[in-house]
Amino acid sequence: MTEAKWYVAHTYSGYENKVKIDIEKTIENRGLQDQILKVCVPMQSVLELKDGKEKVSDKKMFPGYVLVHMHMNDETWYVVRNTRGVTGFVGPGSKPVPLSEEEMRNLGFTDEGEDEGKPERMVIDFEVGDSVVVTKGVWKDTVGVITAINEHKKVVSMNVDMFGRATKIDIEFGELKKL
Repeated sequence: MTEAKWYVAHTYSGYENKVKIDIEKTIENRGLQDQILKVCVPMQSVLELKDGKEKVSDKKMFPGYVLVHMHMNDETWYVVRNTRGVTGFVGPGSKPVPLSEEEMRNLGFTDEGEDEGKPERMVIDFEVGDSVVVTKGVWKDTVGVITAINEHKKVVSMNVDMFGRATKIDIEFGELKKL
């Protein structure tokens, strides 16, 4: 038997979880647990900041794709390829190309499976040039224009009008609201 590798199946957008469940049901019904080892939809925790409130949510890393760890043969190819919602494998023509070990590590996978220690990605609802108002602290109700965003420190630099001059201040993400 060939070595099990990770393959990428292309799905209709929004059908990733349904495809995962359908493949898992087929594995169980046909007794293919030793040939198709794992099916997953890679997710990433995302820290979103909207209207000054932080919210952590899970987002699909690759919408429209499902990863399948399997021994490639005619039967496993047929099972995955003919699952409702799957449009094909990633690779030239009908020949699936497995992901390399390095590619899997870069995606946050280890030999034991998915690594839970993936870094969070941050999504904020403002950008450089936006007018914002400070909602808390000593600068409360101050209006300014964002000049720089530091996602690592979770602060923005902005210019505010003080004594008739533009003055730069740094404010934390959670203390701002977009105008």
